Amino acid sequence: MRWRTRRPEPELWARLKPKALEMRHQPTAAEARLWAVLKNGNLDGFKFRRQHAIETYIVDFFCAEANLIIEVDGSVHDGNVEQDAYRQGILETSGFRVLRFRNEQVQADIAAVRQAIREAVTNRPA
Repeated sequence: MRWRTRRPEPELWARLKPKALEMRHQPTAAEARLWAVLKNGNLDGFKFRRQHAIETYIVDFFCAEANLIIEVDGSVHDGNVEQDAYRQGILETSGFRVLRFRNEQVQADIAAVRQAIREAVTNRPA
């Protein structure tokens, strides 16, 4: 089943949209590197969005066709392990799959990251 995301309520969307736009224009080096792999259907024709609002969250990358969220975590996430786990749990309960990569993984081995994402989008649950 393909998940359709809902735009957040208007008041929340008014706060999320500027933040998402700012984050799109100021990606981390790892996000920029991964976006080069994902944009324009570069990964087997799958369409990804970056800094996409889902419910009350802004996710780094999202592929609606595969119900897949990709998060790229830097050192800011080191102190937010519980918060990240809670957020991921909510997203997974809503029907999304979440892949997480560290900035260092993306920078050091983009080929392995690309392959993990390729497997996730092509081997989706029924």
